[in-house]
Amino acid sequence: MKKYKYPSVLTIAGFDGSGGAGIQADIKTISALGCYATSVLTALPVQNTQGVKSIFPIPIEAVAEQLDTIMEDIVPDAIKIGMVHTPHLVDTIVAVLEKYPDIPVVFDPVMVATSGHRLIEEQTIDAIIEKLLPLSAVITPNMDEAAIIAKMKVETLKDMELAGKIIKQLGGKNILLKGGHQKTERITSLLLDEKNDYHSFAFNKIKTDNTHGSGCTLSSAIASYIAQGKALFDAVTLGQQYVFNAIQSGADTQTGKGNGPLNHFFNPQKLIKNEMV
Repeated sequence: MKKYKYPSVLTIAGFDGSGGAGIQADIKTISALGCYATSVLTALPVQNTQGVKSIFPIPIEAVAEQLDTIMEDIVPDAIKIGMVHTPHLVDTIVAVLEKYPDIPVVFDPVMVATSGHRLIEEQTIDAIIEKLLPLSAVITPNMDEAAIIAKMKVETLKDMELAGKIIKQLGGKNILLKGGHQKTERITSLLLDEKNDYHSFAFNKIKTDNTHGSGCTLSSAIASYIAQGKALFDAVTLGQQYVFNAIQSGADTQTGKGNGPLNHFFNPQKLIKNEMV
């Protein structure tokens, strides 16, 4: 007799053969936080720690079939969406997820890699704003991505606040604006919640190049904590602390010649077993 169920997180994201970002970082994060990871591959970027060399698309039919196959068998407790680089991909994902309105979605609008490489087609922005923002419980843009979505420069905390309000007007429910690209010694992220209240989270900047995949890791961590039953604010708080610790734990290690990965397994949790109702 089966008595237990693992908290399950589905990641819908792109590939990273170097293991630091994308679907690989998501699976590491979800697993390290004691949840069960399932995945749907959206694109095949060819990259390493030094940058993205090219991007090969996954056929739309393959993405749709992957999604349907997972959702009919292992319904997730939370969903993380990462690299969605074409309007057709947006439509495909939304068409499936609209059938599951009660599953919280964490959307990391992956548009610019750590190396500065632009990862998204221009015409995809409108599709994301129109269809994916309203579907998501929380979106997690960094400063560059917030600038692209809000169509404004985002360089300061005041810019982040204004960009958050613009993104909210475009249909976002909860917006976590990440401050990792700030030039200050202490970096601040801002959460604009559904009640239009701002919450700030400040951390000392860690001096390291090993931040490859930090955005993927954060969104997956938030989704994992939501899957565990945490409230959104608590999931965001815990997710950011996890990323800070993962960066700190991997700061002194060399993996590759460029921006190295985080240490996702600095304190791995056992797979959680929840009693079935």
